[in-house]
Amino acid sequence: MSSLCQKRVIVGVTGGIAAYKIPELVRRLRDAGSVVRVVMTANAEQFITPLTLQAVSGQPVHRSNLLDSDAESAMNHIELARWADVVLIAPASADFIARMAHGLADDLLSTLCLATEASIVIAPAMNQRMWLHTATQDNVAVLVNRGIVVFGPASGSQACGETGPGRMPEPAELTESLAALYGTRALAHTKVVITAGPTHEAIDPVRNITNRSSGKMGYAVAQAAGEADADVVLVSGPTQLPCPDGVHGIRVTSALEMYQAVMNEVSDADVFIGVAAVADYRPVEFHKQKIKKTSEQLTIKLIRNPDILATVAGLDDPPYTVGFAAETHNVEAHARAKLMRKGVDMIAANRVGDVDIGLESDENELIILDRAGAKSLPRTFKLQLARNLIKEIAIRYRAESTNKNSRRAHR
Repeated sequence: MSSLCQKRVIVGVTGGIAAYKIPELVRRLRDAGSVVRVVMTANAEQFITPLTLQAVSGQPVHRSNLLDSDAESAMNHIELARWADVVLIAPASADFIARMAHGLADDLLSTLCLATEASIVIAPAMNQRMWLHTATQDNVAVLVNRGIVVFGPASGSQACGETGPGRMPEPAELTESLAALYGTRALAHTKVVITAGPTHEAIDPVRNITNRSSGKMGYAVAQAAGEADADVVLVSGPTQLPCPDGVHGIRVTSALEMYQAVMNEVSDADVFIGVAAVADYRPVEFHKQKIKKTSEQLTIKLIRNPDILATVAGLDDPPYTVGFAAETHNVEAHARAKLMRKGVDMIAANRVGDVDIGLESDENELIILDRAGAKSLPRTFKLQLARNLIKEIAIRYRAESTNKNSRRAHR
């Protein structure tokens, strides 16, 4: 199956003669199983018509004007940004690259690029002197540092009659490169069990003890593991998030239910990633009827919940086990202590509390720790951060698997 199967791809078309290649690009993406929506700048419409791209994509084309009521009724621009798995800008003109680098948002495509959590890929196309100009090179460097992927440009003869770098890669090459972006197969032939979200510990039929976890990070990790070709089981506490495509979801409510679901799945797992914010304690007593307000004080006695992460790490033949640590202070020190105390292979730690990332946010940053050291994963949208994390986990899991096999061979 193509790694682009069921991927939601936005093709952003900017002004350039290479726009004539975009119908072929859209056709190839659809043949690979993608769902494609096209967003055009005003300049792009000088080279190719929206009707042509609507015909080949099978979807309404989104045009440049942010205040176009027809475009907004077809799909709100923020919803369009949320819909995408990847935004491929082809051709990407020098002007549009410059506007992206400076964070401008004066039309639909530029606004979408700022609003989306999806991967962004650009395929530059311009005169070779424009491509080689210091300003363009500096702008591209800014985008690369932000995590934007650049395909090309290719070298060869150009429409202006010059020869050199600046040609947009051919549609077949762009499709293959985009497929390779998702086709790392870093976790192929592995089963990965992931927990996500909060747990709710019932006090009575209408009240519970919980926390601020939104589940966004755990769901992003599940999607990223699926993109790496793993067989993913997501055990989720209560959230409003949809299960990622291709992921087997198991919905639970309490910590005890999450513990049981994990134990049912983890025996044949290769990797376990405990992202969920599992309640440490639950009420000793569940009141079958709503507790009435009859006194100034109410005491609820709590008992510890099972430690899912430590239990998995302590199995006779445990999977490669990754925990998360949300800390309000001394993040690395507390995470290192948790790594050793629970006997896990890796801890991904982040700061919460008086910061605008982590819990409930769309962005996060992590410090990943194992017995060999620590590495920082810089702040970015949670899905991109999850992809970066999965790459690190895959590298360490493969190395650990090799070491285990070597030890067994020498017994």
